[in-house]
Amino acid sequence: MKTIHNKPFEEKQAAELAIGTFVISTLLFVFYILSNESPTVLVIASPFAASAIAVNIIMLTHLTDRFIHFPHYRKDIAFKILIILSNVPVTFLYYLVVMKL
Repeated sequence: MKTIHNKPFEEKQAAELAIGTFVISTLLFVFYILSNESPTVLVIASPFAASAIAVNIIMLTHLTDRFIHFPHYRKDIAFKILIILSNVPVTFLYYLVVMKL
């Protein structure tokens, strides 16, 4: 007998992490631009960016593991993976603007 799973995948931390790191990095970027490119802001933003990248990679690894082990939730998990990965181009754009490339 096969069990039918109608419940959605109940992992809210991935979306909260992605949105939180996006909002904080955007605020730091705006503060950097408004402060006339003050190096003090970079001292605060650099460790945050490094830790945000590390935590997002850990969450991406966790979601990938869940994607493999729970095939009936793949659509929900894939959406959360895309939310996490959407931070990459935005962060890269911020990096290019700050480094003026």
